Amino acid sequence: MLHYILQTIVFQLLFLMVYDVFLKKETFFNWNRFYLLASAVLSIVLPFVKVDSFKTVIPKEYIYSLPEIIIGKANTTLNSSIEGLSAESASSFVFSWYYLIYLGCAISLVLFIFKFYKLIAMAYKNPKIKFETAFLVELANSKHAFSFFNYIFLGKDINPEDRQTILTHELQHIKEKHSVDLLFFEVLKILFWFNPLIYMYQKRIANLHEFIADFKAVKSSSKVHYYQNLLSQVFDTEKVSFINPFFKQSLIKKRIIMLSKSKSKQIHLVKYLLVFPMVIGMLFYTSCSSDEKIDKAIAIELDAELEQAVEEFRNQLNTQNSNFSKEERLELAEFIIDELKANLEDNETSSGTLTTQTANQVIEIEENISFAIIGQVPVFPGCDTSASNDDQRKCFSDKINKIVANNFNLDLGKSLGLKGKQRIYARFTIDKEGNVVDVKTRAPHPELEKEARRVVKLIPQVQPGKHDGKLANITFDLPIMFNVKE
Repeated sequence: MLHYILQTIVFQLLFLMVYDVFLKKETFFNWNRFYLLASAVLSIVLPFVKVDSFKTVIPKEYIYSLPEIIIGKANTTLNSSIEGLSAESASSFVFSWYYLIYLGCAISLVLFIFKFYKLIAMAYKNPKIKFETAFLVELANSKHAFSFFNYIFLGKDINPEDRQTILTHELQHIKEKHSVDLLFFEVLKILFWFNPLIYMYQKRIANLHEFIADFKAVKSSSKVHYYQNLLSQVFDTEKVSFINPFFKQSLIKKRIIMLSKSKSKQIHLVKYLLVFPMVIGMLFYTSCSSDEKIDKAIAIELDAELEQAVEEFRNQLNTQNSNFSKEERLELAEFIIDELKANLEDNETSSGTLTTQTANQVIEIEENISFAIIGQVPVFPGCDTSASNDDQRKCFSDKINKIVANNFNLDLGKSLGLKGKQRIYARFTIDKEGNVVDVKTRAPHPELEKEARRVVKLIPQVQPGKHDGKLANITFDLPIMFNVKE
């Protein structure tokens, strides 16, 4: 979730920067309105969009997965596994932040309902008359002037000479359905109350609403008279973010400048084309960046099927006819549960640190050959060069297993305060000179990633592999299961 929030904020920041630098000063008000609404929606939706063709720089068929290496002594008792899982859940930092986010959403919703109720009460308690396509609500002892959907709220203390100008202006808000835009951003403020860019979005579109209403309202009166009306007095307005007030003192100068500007040249519409490369870049980023977990709906379904299968297997193990003791049956059941869950984790998308490749790798994609099909596999020092490819592959895997098992710092888990099983992933390439290059790792803790990189780099130079008589690069995935002693 944190990754999604950060992506959304970054996308919104980029969209707003383009708006402020290139579009805000143009008189294409309706285009700008569409841009703000569309970019707000895109920033929320794009993180969920994955384009398969963008996902991996090196195709999966060029990557060979080595057998998983298990280091450390496994915890084989059922109770300790459950206790470890409970301790991990209880100490989860992300889980605690969910409650804070939900609490903020609840408070924002309550505040919105309170303001909405005040507005409805104001419309209900005060006299109303039909005014063209809207209802005019007259507010006693007030200089308020604002609109909300089909209601125009107008204070009786407003100068009668200015009432017609204000009503014409507010009618434009109603005809353009500006209240829908503001309510859309109110919903976003409830869901993303912690994101300051949502508030910036709402402020910009509220200002744009005023420009649109001014531009259309001034057609029915002279600009000079309209300017005089804007400068003549300051109307009090309710501090409600989803209404369209006639007057905002901080906005008067901008409104007059926009009214006095010449209409932007049509050639300037080309600026909106900036959106396309930006969206493509965002799609590339979201498609190449990985999710930490598989899709929630799929995960729930898989978990349910897994639990059902495990329960059936557990019942079979607990039969009286079994040759295993009760303790052995429980240990075996827990081992199988761990293996099934490990398989589910292995099916998840790798993190960006593993899938993001260097420019050199992109250039050499055609030269990457799978370890499974290469004509002559790399020969590890000490392996029999005259053996078959299958035997050399096995020797290669065994040698790497031995290097990792003998050199990995087993005390690291305890010093970091980790418990239970820690799954580590490494990816590396054996280049045409037989050297280990482009080592990337992913683990629950940065120090584990660092240790995995250190150990992988201990792999000595090997005799490089060949395919069709030519030297070839080979990329490997190396999963490591680190059982932390308790």
